[in-house]
Amino acid sequence: MDRHRFQTNIGDEHFVPLPRASDTYFRDQGSARTTSRLSFFNQPPPSLLDEGGREPEPRWLRQPDEGLAPESYDFRGPEAEPWVFPSFLRPTGFAGRSRVLPTERQTSPHFVPMEDRWRIGSPSWDRYGRGTALPIDTTFASGALINPYRQNVLKGDYPIYGQHTFLNFSVVNSTLFEGRQLPTATTPFESTRRPHHENFFGNPNQFFFLNDTALPINILHGDAAFKPPDWQIKATPIFNENYLAVHELGITNPDVRQGTRRPRSFVALQEWFFEGKLADYGPNYDFVSVRAGAQPFTSDFRGFVFSDVNRMVRLFGTRLSNREQFNLIWVKQVEKDTNSFLNTFHDRHELSVIANYTRQDFLFPGYNSQLSFLFNDDGPSFLFDRNNFLVRPDPVGVYSPHQVQAYYFGWGGDGHINRFNISHQFYYVTGADSLNPLAGRSQLIDAYMAAVELSYDQDWVRYRTSFFFASGDGNPKDGKARGFDTILDNPQFAGGQFSYWLRQAIPLQGVNLTNRLSLVPDLRSSKFQGQSNFVNPGLYLFNLGVDFDLTPKLKLINNCNFLWFDKTQTLEQFTFQENIRHFIGVDLSAGVEYRPFLSNNVVMIGGIAGLLPGQGFKDLYNPLGGTAHAMAMGFFDMALVY
Repeated sequence: MDRHRFQTNIGDEHFVPLPRASDTYFRDQGSARTTSRLSFFNQPPPSLLDEGGREPEPRWLRQPDEGLAPESYDFRGPEAEPWVFPSFLRPTGFAGRSRVLPTERQTSPHFVPMEDRWRIGSPSWDRYGRGTALPIDTTFASGALINPYRQNVLKGDYPIYGQHTFLNFSVVNSTLFEGRQLPTATTPFESTRRPHHENFFGNPNQFFFLNDTALPINILHGDAAFKPPDWQIKATPIFNENYLAVHELGITNPDVRQGTRRPRSFVALQEWFFEGKLADYGPNYDFVSVRAGAQPFTSDFRGFVFSDVNRMVRLFGTRLSNREQFNLIWVKQVEKDTNSFLNTFHDRHELSVIANYTRQDFLFPGYNSQLSFLFNDDGPSFLFDRNNFLVRPDPVGVYSPHQVQAYYFGWGGDGHINRFNISHQFYYVTGADSLNPLAGRSQLIDAYMAAVELSYDQDWVRYRTSFFFASGDGNPKDGKARGFDTILDNPQFAGGQFSYWLRQAIPLQGVNLTNRLSLVPDLRSSKFQGQSNFVNPGLYLFNLGVDFDLTPKLKLINNCNFLWFDKTQTLEQFTFQENIRHFIGVDLSAGVEYRPFLSNNVVMIGGIAGLLPGQGFKDLYNPLGGTAHAMAMGFFDMALVY
């Protein structure tokens, strides 16, 4: 019979027999207990005999008291009964204290009951016989409490109770430094920060700092990663610090006495939910589960209409061996904090219903198709944000609370067809606005959007091109709102966070031409706190991009966006101007993503971007014949995850 040996690290350096590689498991039919029988050989191989031909005396460990866990084993002689699991075969990871004690009594020195199957140990093995105390190349690496790359009870590698209940604890720190230029209006002449500075638009330079420290805690009950958990509880508190510095008064607060600096801090319970599995069906772990509480969700592949962490009840599951997935969601939105964009515990009086159905390998292997429906009911309300600016109703035209009800019907796809990658999305939205502030009357909503991205991979280079269209309103007074708007979007499209147009909230006379991390020029006061506005100019966007995987750790992302308004009548009415042209300008961006450890434990992202203004942008921001200057930004974002 084949035997193996290894060197112990407990006392003297004699060799002891290694358990057989094939362990025998059995499941008690009356309970969920699984027991491992580890077989030991009592006789060492001949090469281990001493000079007199005698075998070294074996050293066993025993459990001195019935209630102690395996970590409490101490040395006793071979006559002690029963023999128990030896300490040098303890788990390689930072396993923590076992809460499972054997219920089966050992009856033979050849088999040791070890009911805690997760903490079955693996011996140290000097693979190449170098004889070092800390082998350079070992089969099994030892765990550590603070090393996220090693097995650790804090990150769910070992159960904390029984054999199926796990704890996953993380620490996530995200730090953002952002310098940017935005069209910044000055206050009236008597309140300007710099004497004799009378231009309507002043110094555009701003600096923004944001730091989030999140402590996600997740307790789940289940068997393995490939099978959905039976239940789980998650909570994620976040501690936020943010700071804004500008060069003009009235930007951080309408009260000019508040100056040009705005430090803020905020604490939020961003995620909190309970999830329970309702049923398993089929032989391949198809399931139906329900999750209730504040949780993340994105309604389509690229986040064009809804992508947020908010208060929801979500029914979800899979069919046909996970080839099809479905979601049915009821969302009761909470207010967002103005400066950190995190959740508060205040109700927003906005209700959404979301349903989608996804089919993998639809028509072509690797291509996924999705149908979606969204309903949003944003009730009438009145709100000033934490900085004392009016955000509901939007400060355009009629300042009167109103209700927006919108129905979205969407079809999208994402994946690849042969060697070409494709992602596309179409939405049609209908509904009603009881009193649109800009139009000054009720509106029937009739709008749509379309987006498509094509890309091709050649070795370490990806070539991309994309197109985005959101319909605009050509007549604000006809009772038809034809400008497309979203609920709470976060589109990963046409450069995403690296694009100037997408990343920045570009202000325009009390509202924003476009909001932060949004594509649509919707004239809302805030994406997070304002209401959807379907009387807007719409957008044409054409994108060219190329990505370079320079090394496995370093990626370079480059984009060029050409931007046009679909309709300008809404802007003309809002700004009391005529003949605003359509061309917005050219958005150029370049960004890098660096992962020094080839994982997401440390991720560094940085980028620069600029908007070269076209005639339409100049008409909006320099109506008296001046020259609109190019706007630029740069940012660095670092995420550290344990």
